[in-house]
Amino acid sequence: MRSTVSGPAGSLRAGSFRVALLAGAAGLAFGLPSMALAQDGEVDSDDADELVLEAGDEGDSNVIIVTASKREQTLQETPISVSVTSGETLEQAQIRDVLDLQTVTPSLRVSQLQTSSASTFIIRGFGNGDNNFGIEPSVGVFIDGVFRSRSASALNDLANVQRIEVLNGPQSTLFGKNASAGVISVITREPQFEFGGSAEAVYGNFDQVFLRGDVTGPITDTIAFSIDGSYQRRDGYAEIVNLDEDINDRNRWTARGQLLIEPTPDISIRAIGDYSRIDEVCCQVGTLVAGPAAGAITALGGEFSPPSEFFEYESFLNIVPENEVDNYGGSVQVDWETGPLTFTSITAYRELKNEFVSDIDYTSLDVAREFRDQSVDTFTQELRITSDFDGPLNFLLGGFYFDESIEQESGVVNGTQIRDFFEILAGADPVAVITGQPSLFNGVEQGLGLPQESIFTTPLLTDEVFGFDNEAWSIFGTIDFEPVDGLVFTLGGNYTDDSKDFAVSQTSFDPLANINLVDAFIVGGIAQALQIAPGAVTPDVISGFAGDPNTAPIFAGIAAAAQDPDQNALLGLAPFQFQPPFLDVPNAIEDGRTRDDKFTYLARVAWQMIDEVNLYASYATGFKASSINLSRDSRPLNADFVPGPRGSTILAPPSAILNAGLAVPNLTTGSRFAGPEETEVIEVGLKAQLDNFGVNLAIFDQSIDGFQSFAFTGTGFALRNAGTQSVRGFEIDANAEVSPGFVVTFAMTHLDPLFDDFTGSILGDLTGVRPGGIPAYTVATSVTYTHEWDSGTRLITRADYNYESEVDINNGLPTFNTALGNSRIFEREVHLVNASTTLALNSGLEVGAFVRNLFDDQYILTVFDGVAQAGTVSGYPSPPRTYGGVVRYRF
Repeated sequence: MRSTVSGPAGSLRAGSFRVALLAGAAGLAFGLPSMALAQDGEVDSDDADELVLEAGDEGDSNVIIVTASKREQTLQETPISVSVTSGETLEQAQIRDVLDLQTVTPSLRVSQLQTSSASTFIIRGFGNGDNNFGIEPSVGVFIDGVFRSRSASALNDLANVQRIEVLNGPQSTLFGKNASAGVISVITREPQFEFGGSAEAVYGNFDQVFLRGDVTGPITDTIAFSIDGSYQRRDGYAEIVNLDEDINDRNRWTARGQLLIEPTPDISIRAIGDYSRIDEVCCQVGTLVAGPAAGAITALGGEFSPPSEFFEYESFLNIVPENEVDNYGGSVQVDWETGPLTFTSITAYRELKNEFVSDIDYTSLDVAREFRDQSVDTFTQELRITSDFDGPLNFLLGGFYFDESIEQESGVVNGTQIRDFFEILAGADPVAVITGQPSLFNGVEQGLGLPQESIFTTPLLTDEVFGFDNEAWSIFGTIDFEPVDGLVFTLGGNYTDDSKDFAVSQTSFDPLANINLVDAFIVGGIAQALQIAPGAVTPDVISGFAGDPNTAPIFAGIAAAAQDPDQNALLGLAPFQFQPPFLDVPNAIEDGRTRDDKFTYLARVAWQMIDEVNLYASYATGFKASSINLSRDSRPLNADFVPGPRGSTILAPPSAILNAGLAVPNLTTGSRFAGPEETEVIEVGLKAQLDNFGVNLAIFDQSIDGFQSFAFTGTGFALRNAGTQSVRGFEIDANAEVSPGFVVTFAMTHLDPLFDDFTGSILGDLTGVRPGGIPAYTVATSVTYTHEWDSGTRLITRADYNYESEVDINNGLPTFNTALGNSRIFEREVHLVNASTTLALNSGLEVGAFVRNLFDDQYILTVFDGVAQAGTVSGYPSPPRTYGGVVRYRF
């Protein structure tokens, strides 16, 4: 385990020992013995199901059929950097959802943060959208060809999976939506016309219970069905000490039914309906740095997890967090083969409901909690035509339609101790606060003319209502030209048109946040100079006083004093104005809409040098439309408003919003949305598949202009377009059958990322800095040994190792690191070992055991500024070791 603190952001140290270790592992994988036996590269589509690598298959395990290019091809033939994880691997490694998939796919990284539904998928260092439904992910997730637009709809248990394909780099010419960084494509087993099924039961530590089953068979000669489902429950591996409750538990289930209708040999109709539910307590947060607020917490009798016990998995909260996710929908896929053409239609409708309540101060004090109630309704339609001519030309032509609406109500609830907590932070005597003596805020209320006991006593600090409609369509396709056998030239294109309309409304209830402290001083100064009541100082009075040559010098003096903390004591209250008034959108200046369109393209040449070796080179572009900042940090753009000093409206220069009379107190600028991302990648690759050995290699140079950078600010989210973010690197994926039944795999990704241009970061100018959170090296390697007796009984033993080199977790935190000049950055290094063994009897009964994170490796997942606790840093610890036994029966 390595979770350390380093120097300036962007630094990376990889010791010579570690490099030597990686080089040795690579040398071992490529030095394994192999035999150069020719393999027929052509695969009849009728035999594809028999050749797909999945549980129970016999035969050549090196032949894997993928549909990454929207055609059934062997992995060797597919001129795309793609990682394939079979259903058999998922079962053996006890990979139950996409979160665990990253341990066998080094180019993929998945993080789960504030709730069970908040996850980010990252490929080659690019990805976003974890905790803000207005931000579309850069990595598209497709399950059985249906786009899942939000990560919360793709996180439940993976049931009856045939394989998972992870496509690296932009894939817009093959997929119609959000594939600027890559695609995760989950393919499940379709119903069979032979009766069969399986049942599985798991019991493990933390009282883990996992049940899964499926059954399939014929209804008639032309109709088959399948039903599958799963149930998972586990106690939390962390504890809310003061409430004696578990946290980070598992409580989820899934159910799915399918029909496969084949009225003729040329027509196939597959209908799928599914429902899944998550009802969990998540997520464990520990303290890494206890800031000045720690004194106020303890003074009020509160507790928090100390930094020295970060990996003790203990927390102190005043409520038990709740997260409920309901995800359901259906799809119909129709395939019609007529001669050399295949027509495909995929129609889908889905609904997602996500609700959570979370203690956001992460202490036992009743300071504040956040709630969200979100709903997403999505309709998609894809039409596709593919050809299979004998001649040199073939094509794929498709169209995609997307219609989605999102509604969200959210807010921050004031706790019963929030006023006392902030008074002590403001310098009040803790004894006086605890005993109820007249307080500092009482004096502020009197001086500002506010009702007594009004600051931080409203039931809600904020309440937000967000609405979002997205309609998009695209036309995409590819043309393949094969002038001679084995040499294929491909041109592809995608035209996307995307329209978003959004409405953002927020009410900020705290009276202190509704007063600009500079303007309050100016109003008081003018009232005193004119000897009138402050309430009589109207905008016209201010304008006349500032413009009158006789009083203009006085106004200038008042304005200067208002900005000076030595003269304006009110300025010390600014840190407590967490949620100032909000300018709703749409308004007379901001129309609450984005309109984007883009043509992207692909050029590629692939050459089958010999039967066993394929080479390819490609140039591709990608596109992701604008994302909307659906958070309480949504602010006007600089082009529409320029705030005055310390948010003053009186001293603000002219702007469209100010001139329209729309400015509210303490209004600042930021972003309502981030503009489109545009991706460019150059890639060359080699794919070799021999009888007992295979290797895939890709070398790439990828960049995204306008990458939609997303950062948590403490109570909301800052959304920015980075000028350019790039990454260069390579991916290696090798496998070898050393001897009958003994298979070794080795996969490694090397990434060298850079902010080529990012002057507008919330942390300042990051141009020339290495983006945080992207390890230089990621390795996934495994060893599987299958011993088979003459009776057909098999003993399957597997061990896998996942490594991430030491890396800065991020480039700094907006509050903590800015105060320190980005001189203290937290780091992460990962060493995960997983193992399993299964005894598979020829009767269909299987008995096994597994362990994940065998050596209980501990590392920091990510860090963030303590909410309303300047100088405090909180973080998420990695999960501990889990293990258990499994019984499975196939029939």
